[in-house]
Amino acid sequence: MEAMAVESKKLYNPLMSKILKVDILTETEKRFEIILPEDQILGHKPGQFVEVSIFGYGEAPISICSSPTKTPGFELTVRKTGRLTDKMHLLEKGGQLGIRGPFGNGFDVEPFQKKDMLFVCGGIGLAPLKSLIDYTIAKRDDFGRLMILYGTKNPSEILFKEDIEVWQNQDDIEFHMTVDRSDEDWKGNVGVITTLIPPLKLDTSNTIATVVGPPIMYKFVMLALKSKRIPDENIYLSLERRMKCGVGKCGHCQINNSYVCQEGPVYPYPRIKQLEEAI
Repeated sequence: MEAMAVESKKLYNPLMSKILKVDILTETEKRFEIILPEDQILGHKPGQFVEVSIFGYGEAPISICSSPTKTPGFELTVRKTGRLTDKMHLLEKGGQLGIRGPFGNGFDVEPFQKKDMLFVCGGIGLAPLKSLIDYTIAKRDDFGRLMILYGTKNPSEILFKEDIEVWQNQDDIEFHMTVDRSDEDWKGNVGVITTLIPPLKLDTSNTIATVVGPPIMYKFVMLALKSKRIPDENIYLSLERRMKCGVGKCGHCQINNSYVCQEGPVYPYPRIKQLEEAI
């Protein structure tokens, strides 16, 4: 009974947690390293999220962007988009945030072992996928090829530049990046993220593709992945932008008979096709 009470408190009552570090990533994004009270371990899976609150400013679901192997703290990447996130961007090291969770269905990494991993990240979609990317790097011997495709609108929106530099210089990671529109200093690829997929040489039956980004990106990425003959059951997408309460009560994230905050945010593609057919 005591364990159940602790779990219930973790789900429904925010734990006042301490900010250990704040990094400026872009003009609109910051990364927060957070630790729960008494150095508790969050215990999340890659792809899960937490509910973040500030008294008087509200609460919002935010994806965890660090690997479960990074303990006892965890990281959140926050885009400045409104009342709560504006206030978060004013906080510094030593500040406090209310944390509930983790919530949702993340990536089940067990079936991914020994598979080639293809990460397709658009814009801020790199943040929730970074949890899985960092996990596969930490457990590198458990996986085959690691291929990261990352696209942004322009160079000023690129996230995690220090991590990207490491990925680019690591022999066992294949990293490819593109921007929709270049500037005078950009020397890399120009074009939408789907332009990075055709040149890839894939063992399609042994490749797991994970996709996170703006909704408009999904249709075209799926077409590109299907042209590579990656099986539907090997494709996973996150619908994390549709969530609100985290516990399946408000109905904000409901898609037909599925609550994204509980069954998702990570869905295998065959399940998404079922939901689309039922709408």
